Amino acid sequence: MADPVRHKDFDTYLARANEARAEAESATLAKVRERCLRAEAAWREMAGRVQRTETMRAAALAARATLAGPVPT
Repeated sequence: MADPVRHKDFDTYLARANEARAEAESATLAKVRERCLRAEAAWREMAGRVQRTETMRAAALAARATLAGPVPT
C-alpha cells in the first residue's frame, strides 16, 4: 500500500505542474512563459521521483517477503 504522505506529495506535485502550465499558457511575456515551463518540468520531475520511489519500495518489500518465506500461522 502506498504511503498516504507520498501519495499526497505526488498529487501536490502534479497539481503544481498543472498550475505552472496554465500560467505559461496565459503569460504574455516570453521570459515569464519560459519560467513557468521550467517550473512545470521541475514539478513533473518531482512527481516522477515519488512514483519511481514507490515502485522501487514496493518491489523491495515484495523481494523481502519472498526471501522471508511464508508467515507461520
